[in-house]
Amino acid sequence: MTTLDASRPTHLNIEASSDNYLTHTRGLLSWAFTLDHKRIGVMYMFAILGSFFVGGVFALLVRTKLLFPDAVNWMTAEQYNQAFTLHGAVMVFLVIVPSIPAALGNFILPIMLGAKDVAFPRLNLASFWLWIFGAIFVVISLLAGSFDTGWTFYTPYSTRTTLGGVVWVITGVFILGFSSIFTGMNFIVTIHKLRPPGMTWFRMPLFLWALYSTALIQVLATPVLAITLALVAIERVFHIGVFDPAMGGDPVLFQHFFWFYSHPAVYIMILPGMGIISEIIAVHSHRHIFGYRFIAFSSIAIAFFSFLVWGHHMFVSGQSGLMGAVFSLITFSVAIPSAIKVFNWLATLYKGSISLNTPMLYGLAFLFLFTIGGLTGLHLGTLNTDIHLHDTYFVVAHFHYVMMGSALIAMVGGLHHWWPKMFGRMYSEALGKLGCVLVFVGFNVTFFTQFMLGSHGMPRRYYLYQPEFQIYHVISTCGSYIMALGFIITGICLLKSLFSGKPAPANPWGGRSLEWQCPSPPPHDNFPTTPRVGDCYDFSIVRWDDSAGGYVVDRSLDPELNPNAPKRAGAHH
Repeated sequence: MTTLDASRPTHLNIEASSDNYLTHTRGLLSWAFTLDHKRIGVMYMFAILGSFFVGGVFALLVRTKLLFPDAVNWMTAEQYNQAFTLHGAVMVFLVIVPSIPAALGNFILPIMLGAKDVAFPRLNLASFWLWIFGAIFVVISLLAGSFDTGWTFYTPYSTRTTLGGVVWVITGVFILGFSSIFTGMNFIVTIHKLRPPGMTWFRMPLFLWALYSTALIQVLATPVLAITLALVAIERVFHIGVFDPAMGGDPVLFQHFFWFYSHPAVYIMILPGMGIISEIIAVHSHRHIFGYRFIAFSSIAIAFFSFLVWGHHMFVSGQSGLMGAVFSLITFSVAIPSAIKVFNWLATLYKGSISLNTPMLYGLAFLFLFTIGGLTGLHLGTLNTDIHLHDTYFVVAHFHYVMMGSALIAMVGGLHHWWPKMFGRMYSEALGKLGCVLVFVGFNVTFFTQFMLGSHGMPRRYYLYQPEFQIYHVISTCGSYIMALGFIITGICLLKSLFSGKPAPANPWGGRSLEWQCPSPPPHDNFPTTPRVGDCYDFSIVRWDDSAGGYVVDRSLDPELNPNAPKRAGAHH
């Protein structure tokens, strides 16, 4: 393969190639058995968004029940338990864990590397079908019987409740674990082996650093969950005592195994979101990312610390005071790399040429919500306050600020950021901004109220509650309706663009990394020739081009190629 001519601007637009990945082959089977990473990413995306709808419906059912402190006829206590269990299981295992790596990661990672595909395309397709089969087993659990253990499958709940529902959902999550491992292995090998000439580790976009750190956790931590859930299933089917105290088992042992995976899983969810925010803030402020190496190394540091802090979930489980103090101290250490990222993002925004478009609004929303989620985590990492707040709505609020308010908001922001690249269509900025504002307002009304509920002693997961808590539950439920409206508008905005959106240029935002230097939507093979690699955050050589209808990377302005090139601060319109 040859190299792109460095003497001319790169301004490929949607008309540059009529043969793109969407039209390269046609028919349902061509999608079902495709090896194209872009098609696999799109199929993941729509499957995950469908799961998000299902999980959201269960959440609204739970919040609607909690409008009233006493029992109502339309939902029994058992149905309530099943609703919040399925909400948690669907959202965690079918939505947030795979959302960014499997959907956006699959689509964007090879193009960011200038590669034709991931290292193992068939393994990539296998991981998608494993996800589908795992999701089918989770859905079957709805029909197989009562499944009301909570998404954590805590024993003795999972060893005492109806056999059918538990075994089906555990089998589903077991299969989903293999999907996650395959994706992580693929990303690690792809980043190691398929980087183009000139793309050293410290010339990779920060989104790739985040996906690489996430892949390490996926490969190392997920087998622990798989083995743990397999032991639960074996215990239920063959009556071998492992976790059930009635058979000589230890339920606290399950917590150790489960949280050894599930706390790293928190960073499987949040690290890719942090990578997206690095891209959004740099591109839409048209300013070189501040402290590139610190952000890159902080991703690796978070992945490392994630394996050392599982014990802070178990401060009230009877572990020794010394171990509690050690886990508390290590938990605080995670705040350091997270704070480094937030500081560097804010420093990047300083004196940047900020475009307040929809992706940037989601990026700013992430900064606000993640900061609240992180700071409230300090209360739960401190021994004396955690004892009071443990198993209250304070934990629910903190968890949602980190998982939904950060990871999911980053996912939606990344979806808006790369949507023109993925489908070659621009969406309505007015609808996109309206959806973002409603989601942001609704989210804070829903979950900030729950910090007050928890600090006043309202336990989580309760079907009934004292009347003095009702005002908080009413406010929280109204917020959930506002948030649901915001997501509906967002969905309408994106789907509408597919039918009536304006054709997207190759580079609508002024991005510098390689995915913005191929047509929108990308061709089947991504690049006809090997793209030239430069500083992916040097926006001084990005300028507006009227003929392209978007930004172009002008190589004549590149100081690496032209020592006489004028130095400029950022992209110019």
